[in-house]
Amino acid sequence: MRISLKQAGALLQEAQNIVITAHVNPDGDAIGSSLGVMHYLCSLGKRVRVVIDDDIPSNFAFLNACDIIEKPKVAENGNKEQIDLLLILDTSMDRVGKVTETFSPTRILNIDHHVTNALACPAVYLDADSAATAEIIYQLLRELNAEISKKIAMAIYTGLATDTGFFRFSNTTPFTMRAAADLLECGAEPGIISEAVEAKPFARVVGMAKAIETTELLHDGRLAGIFLDRPAAELLDSTEGLIDALRAIEGTDVSVLLKWKEDGVFRISMRSKKTDVSKVAAAFSGGGHEKAAGCTLRMGFAEAKRTILEALEKAMKSG
Repeated sequence: MRISLKQAGALLQEAQNIVITAHVNPDGDAIGSSLGVMHYLCSLGKRVRVVIDDDIPSNFAFLNACDIIEKPKVAENGNKEQIDLLLILDTSMDRVGKVTETFSPTRILNIDHHVTNALACPAVYLDADSAATAEIIYQLLRELNAEISKKIAMAIYTGLATDTGFFRFSNTTPFTMRAAADLLECGAEPGIISEAVEAKPFARVVGMAKAIETTELLHDGRLAGIFLDRPAAELLDSTEGLIDALRAIEGTDVSVLLKWKEDGVFRISMRSKKTDVSKVAAAFSGGGHEKAAGCTLRMGFAEAKRTILEALEKAMKSG
């Protein structure tokens, strides 16, 4: 059921033992939103943990993300830990991995800005017009008359900045910029944030260069793709930034990155300038936005590559 922002705030205020989670393969918005609301709830004296079923990129160490965020631990006997509230951010309930196997919440609250959200939770606040879930969290904290500390400002600004391409993407609105300015006044340091998020070890830069050399241009240059099987993926400690490099190629509409995750499992990231890639992601139980989306394919490398290319070709033609 969809609820108002005020109702979402009431659920947070009523709960005492809260677990915050976000989607697997967490990005800056998922991490920043989670940490921002965690710091606020902790300031109220509540017991709050952030639990995400994936590794946290080292780029977010400036937020102490790697120290704060836990991985879910499923009990061998199958028993789940009782909590008051599970807060799911920046995704639908079906994309949080083993978190739902670990906790038994009295209530579940889902806050998101993705139009592909399945609306499966009992309480969902969805605003697809918001540039980022971090923007919704900012509005929520203002709704609650919260004092935004420097820690909160740093986390939320990170979410805003990363999901808007540092305010370059078309989802950036006047409200986004006003929110960012307010967060700067609350102590956010954009220089520190951008340098940390964009920093890459030398080995990663070399690996990215080799990966970019394998770029395939298809459909008269309107689609650019990098397809990483297991050997290629294992040469990279991270693919962060690869999809954006493809997006910058002149004349392209759609960019796609296919990456081996484990045997028989491939992660897909898509960006576009015109085509609605959220519909492609949704067809494979993924999610995202019209111009930025992702999903997971459980099949072999050749089949996964063929499957996503056929789906994108169909989407490009219908668009």
